[in-house]
Amino acid sequence: MAGRAKHFYLALVVAMTASTAFAARMDPAAVTKAEPPAKTISNDKPTPFAIRLEVLLDRAHFSPGEIDGKFGTNAKKALRAFAEAEQLPSSDNVTEDVWKKLQIDQQPVLADYIVTEKDIAGPFLRKLSSKMEAMKHIPRLGYTSTREQIAEKFHMSQQLLSLLNPREHFDRAGDTIVVLNTIDDQAAPPKAYRVEVDKSRQTVKLFDKSNALIGFFPATVGSQEKPSPSGTLKVTEIDQNPIYRYNPRYHFKGVHSKRPFTIKPGPNNPVGVVWINLSGDGYGIHGTPSPGKISRAESHGCVRMTNWDAERVAASVGKGTPVNFVDSGR
Repeated sequence: MAGRAKHFYLALVVAMTASTAFAARMDPAAVTKAEPPAKTISNDKPTPFAIRLEVLLDRAHFSPGEIDGKFGTNAKKALRAFAEAEQLPSSDNVTEDVWKKLQIDQQPVLADYIVTEKDIAGPFLRKLSSKMEAMKHIPRLGYTSTREQIAEKFHMSQQLLSLLNPREHFDRAGDTIVVLNTIDDQAAPPKAYRVEVDKSRQTVKLFDKSNALIGFFPATVGSQEKPSPSGTLKVTEIDQNPIYRYNPRYHFKGVHSKRPFTIKPGPNNPVGVVWINLSGDGYGIHGTPSPGKISRAESHGCVRMTNWDAERVAASVGKGTPVNFVDSGR
């Protein structure tokens, strides 16, 4: 075997072995029983405990955004917010008191899921352009694959879904795969009487009638070209599966059209699956086609969240709910 080919083959074997070993450690029982490690939780690679932590936070309505099994910025934000809601000291570390509160939820962290005919039916987009003008002729901005669709359904990254199922192609109905147990079975979400959007911390918080913190979500808030507003706006309407309408007077970077145009609905629409319209002209809270970029990329002045988090907020607010934009510093 030639030297270069031999090195490539060995690297491939190592990668496949590592992936298989990872999946072997990620059986439902092991992840469900994972305890805080003695050392710092990794933010570079998925670990059993980080998966468990993110799922527990997500189910408590303190979202880490897209669950990737890493203890990254959004997971730390959610942990601090949960501690705040429980009136415990806020920290990037999982303290004993916070961990006790999270463990009240004893549901399994991972679950089996049978791939359905509907999951694989599509139609799926072969390629999704990042340019808005290239989207305007597509009849529906659907998913690009079954893998993307299932990952979003269970609030997880496509990479984590594949790591949990290393031999799966997600293209056969009837196959049993492992997913995160993030489905919320509550009959009705808690009602929010006030929403707070923190522009510097890139977060959204929900408060109840007694001003208790009842929900938290990472977000992408505004940009240099179109900053988010200040002060208090109100929810004016909620639009499910919205059509995106581009207004050329916004002069978005990379969009050259001088005429208005529309983009059809779908999870990969620029504003995702739901638009919560606010009283400020052109501002809203909405979903995104790129959940992994939340808090990591600029928006066009609005409040961008994962599709599932935007749906949660939409279910908790109503017409007239105040949305207060603050800048608390980092």
